[in-house]
Amino acid sequence: MGKICNITRLRAEGEDFRWYLKLKCGNCGEVSEKWQYLRLMDSAPLKGGRGSATMVQKCKLCSRENSIGTCRDTDRAAEDSEKFKTIVEFECRGLEPVDFQPQDWNDYDEKTKESVGIYEVTHKFVKC
Repeated sequence: MGKICNITRLRAEGEDFRWYLKLKCGNCGEVSEKWQYLRLMDSAPLKGGRGSATMVQKCKLCSRENSIGTCRDTDRAAEDSEKFKTIVEFECRGLEPVDFQPQDWNDYDEKTKESVGIYEVTHKFVKC
């Protein structure tokens, strides 16, 4: 695992930030072939008027309707950079993230007048 150097905070910027994931059906285990993304701004109705979720999807294999919601992403300080930090939480109802692909994690630091970015990320999913 690489170190985070010269980064004081890590956060997803804006409701249109895309979390790229591969998702698995909790019923039959089918995993999406393509990368799919979730954004805080997206909302789709659940069947039967049971509310909404960020993504509602019918499994191509077993036809079960599954959903996943994006809870608010977190704003984490970068101290203890050798340890895993929670950066986002998902409410899973039949869809489970199994892989993550970070994209466009860069910015400009006004204080140091330098470009900063995160290019190699080690991740894991933890059920709570």
